[in-house]
Amino acid sequence: MKKIGIDKIIPGKTKKQRFLRNNSPKNRKFGQALSKCRMCGGKRGHLSKYNLNICRRCFREVAKELGFKKLR
Repeated sequence: MKKIGIDKIIPGKTKKQRFLRNNSPKNRKFGQALSKCRMCGGKRGHLSKYNLNICRRCFREVAKELGFKKLR
């Protein structure tokens, strides 16, 4: 999919500013969009306990190196 530049769509400075103000992404303060995995960038299954900030799939790969051990 080819992206079209905003300059080609909207001529004029004030229309462009209004378009960017109303259609730009919001700054998030909380929620799933802020918690991303440090390793893969995934947003689901996030482990933030002990300040790990990685997803559960990446945690399985590096758990032994971090000092965690399987109980069973």
